[in-house]
Amino acid sequence: MKNITLFLTLISTSSFSFAKTNKLIDENTNAIFTQYCSSCHGEKIEAFVDRKWKYGTTKVDIAKTITNGAVDAGMPSWKNTLSPKQIDNLATQIVKSLVNVDQYKFSAKPKTNIFKSGSMTLKLDTVATGFDSPWGITQLPDGQLLITDRAGKLYKIDQNKQKVEIKNTPKALSKGQGGLLDVEIHPQYTSNGWVYLSYSKFKEEAGATWTTTALVRGKIVGDEFTELKEIFEANPYTKTTHHYGSRIVFDGEGYLYLSVGERGKHFEYAQGTDNDLGKVHRIFDDGRIPEDNPFYGKAPNSQTLYTYGNRNPQGLAQHPVTKEIWEHEHGPRGGDEINIIKKGVNYGWPTISYGINYDGKPITNLSKKEGMEQPLHYYLPSIAPSGMAFVMGDKYPSWKGNLIIGSLRFNYLERVVLKENKVIENHKELLNIGRMRSVKMGQDGFIYIGVENPGMVFRLIPSGK
Repeated sequence: MKNITLFLTLISTSSFSFAKTNKLIDENTNAIFTQYCSSCHGEKIEAFVDRKWKYGTTKVDIAKTITNGAVDAGMPSWKNTLSPKQIDNLATQIVKSLVNVDQYKFSAKPKTNIFKSGSMTLKLDTVATGFDSPWGITQLPDGQLLITDRAGKLYKIDQNKQKVEIKNTPKALSKGQGGLLDVEIHPQYTSNGWVYLSYSKFKEEAGATWTTTALVRGKIVGDEFTELKEIFEANPYTKTTHHYGSRIVFDGEGYLYLSVGERGKHFEYAQGTDNDLGKVHRIFDDGRIPEDNPFYGKAPNSQTLYTYGNRNPQGLAQHPVTKEIWEHEHGPRGGDEINIIKKGVNYGWPTISYGINYDGKPITNLSKKEGMEQPLHYYLPSIAPSGMAFVMGDKYPSWKGNLIIGSLRFNYLERVVLKENKVIENHKELLNIGRMRSVKMGQDGFIYIGVENPGMVFRLIPSGK
């Protein structure tokens, strides 16, 4: 008995020492990365792995690159600065971090429209086809759907899945990431009939095309969009054709929230409070500005601004219990964020970020700074999130209360399990069905999703527990 006890003690002690040693190696390696690598590759090894690799991703490839450098890419040799053991540990740590990317490599296309999620079976029921990009989805009280196509058209889909174009919607610049974007109905739609559309508004000036994010409301009479009135226009206009943001959500208290991206290449706009870009805005349903907005009456600040320091928010949803507004936004290469929107708060972009630039170089060496809000959750690598909803009702019992997000980059539905506003689990559902652009809970209790390439909208029909 004593021998067994001694044996178990030795194993336990040895395991503890091994774990402790590994932790120490990891800490030392992270310190080396911070000292020698972070100025070019960003603060986090985890962010560094979400990049394009020119010289291979095996441990041998990475160690060779660190040792000899990559002159044509501007990387120096580190063999005279770091020991072979330090280089080996660095290569090991980077390879370990690559697992974060490898977990998304599911290339097989689904052979059926039936999917499993735990004890629940899910069927993709095709609602409508023939879209370029079904960007926004909302459901009318009578069960019909309104779906925007980024190509510039709004469609109504009836109970028999008949698709009718609604004419006279605002003319959008359907270029880059722009076009006719989100759609939402007023909480009292039954009595007032208001429909809201966000889109990429444009103008020709000085021989160039300038664009911005705008919001209109109107009513649908037959197959016509009528009584069109613009209630928000972001300023300034830019020449870029991406990062429009454009998600719309009502909070049930009379306020409308609209996200606006910083328009790309114009990072500085997100930190400035004297413009509308890189923000979440709050207005009344008719465009009036609430007097308790954080910068109301304080010119030249943005009067509609509610939060700032946001990069490209393409998800907005209200929590069904707390009634808080949740947001997600695209990071660059790494650093997509989930946030809870708080009045007047700075979310940091581009001063702080968990991502790096698309060319592999850091945008900032900071991921935290006093006075700037940390994300509730961030993604490394980027999943390119678009669309966002909380699962409500009883049709999906094992998903109830979860947050669901579309992944454009990896073509799946991200399901986030929450507990007390903390992310405790992440699940990948509906693998590889297409670039998932929109995610919506319908008034009928079903989940609706829109995918690109080809553009289709599905209803998710559950069975089982």
